[in-house]
Amino acid sequence: MQTMWLSGAEWFAVLRIGLGLWWLESWRHKDKKTWFDGGGVEWAAGIADNHRWSFVRSGFAVVVKPRPRLMAYVVAYAELALGLGLIVGFLTPVALVCGLALSLIYLVLMIHDVSEQGQNLMMSLIALVALLGRGWQAWSLDDALGLFS
Repeated sequence: MQTMWLSGAEWFAVLRIGLGLWWLESWRHKDKKTWFDGGGVEWAAGIADNHRWSFVRSGFAVVVKPRPRLMAYVVAYAELALGLGLIVGFLTPVALVCGLALSLIYLVLMIHDVSEQGQNLMMSLIALVALLGRGWQAWSLDDALGLFS
C-alpha cells in the first residue's frame, strides 16, 4: 500500500491510538463521584424509559436498572480499559470488538439524540476500520509480543 509519510499499518495504528484516546477521554471527563453514585445510570434510565423501541426499554430495565452501581463501574472501567488497551495496542482485536459493541449499544440507546449519533457512529466506524485493517500490526504490544500475527 502506497501512502504519504506512513505505511498502511502505521495509518491503521494512528486510527487505533486515536480511538483509544477518545475512549480515555470518555472515562476522564466523567464526574466520578456523581457517576458512581448512580448519576450516569439515572440519566440513561430517563432516556431508556422514554425510548420508542420496546427492546431498549425492557433490556435496560432487566440488565441495567437493577444494578445501577455495578453498571456504572462496568461502563467507566470498560472505557478506561478500552482506551489504554487501544493506545498501547494490547489485545487489540478484543478491544476493538468490545469497543465496537459498546459504541453500538450507546448508539442504539441514544439513536434519537442527534448530538450523540455522530460520536458513536464515528467510534464504531473507526473500530471497524482498525479491526479490518489489523490495526495492531504497528506500534503495539501485540506486534512486539507476536500476538495475532
